[in-house]
Amino acid sequence: MPELKILPDTRSVAHVAADAIVSAAESAIAARGHFTIALSGGNTPENLYRLLATEQYRAQIDWANTYIFWGDERCVPPDHRDSSYRMAREALLDHVPLPAGNIFRMRGEDEPHSAAEAYEQGLRDFFTRREADVLVQPRFDLILLGMGDDGHTASLFPNTDAVDERSRWVIAHYVPRVEMWRISLTAPAINAARQIMFLVTGAGKADTLREVLTGPHRPRQLPAQLVQPVDGRLIWLVDQAAAARLPDGMQRAADA
Repeated sequence: MPELKILPDTRSVAHVAADAIVSAAESAIAARGHFTIALSGGNTPENLYRLLATEQYRAQIDWANTYIFWGDERCVPPDHRDSSYRMAREALLDHVPLPAGNIFRMRGEDEPHSAAEAYEQGLRDFFTRREADVLVQPRFDLILLGMGDDGHTASLFPNTDAVDERSRWVIAHYVPRVEMWRISLTAPAINAARQIMFLVTGAGKADTLREVLTGPHRPRQLPAQLVQPVDGRLIWLVDQAAAARLPDGMQRAADA
């Protein structure tokens, strides 16, 4: 069952998420010798990344054994203002002792389909070397996700072919709503993770959050509903503004 945590504000969401990342990293490195995390773009994750770059958190993570991936990317160069890689680099990666070889970005500047195929092959190479069990999907230790006010997550947008993909790990597709090509992990790749953590903040997402968590199962219209880990933990960290339209009973249970 998904875990729901309702927190006072965006700052609180970032702090709880940072603590969870530290804990996940410690557990993964103790168990397997490395920690793999896929990052998300957006304002809420940016606050989290800046927090992780502070001395309080930076010193708690074994960066030499941490490997950074992305859940999705806009098809722009890495120095473009819309690049999720650029945001993460400026907010976090430039400020921690992470080896350059531990960073696996999606190449948004390349032809989209070629970039998606290359990223998938890179994932296959990486996880095949490090996971002992038979590799069907990449097994990230933690994937960070956001949710748009339209119910999209990663770059899986409503009513697009991307939400129907079941064989690929990574896809590229043109999203008419945002008039841009995107690269994204697919639902099966996301759902193979050991832990998935949604960060959702702001009143503008309250209606959609209610539909995703309590409404009928309509994943083509609400792709965030696709996220159902096969053998992992699913956590929703939301602020009070985003949780305002949830049923009272759900809010009380989350606050308990």
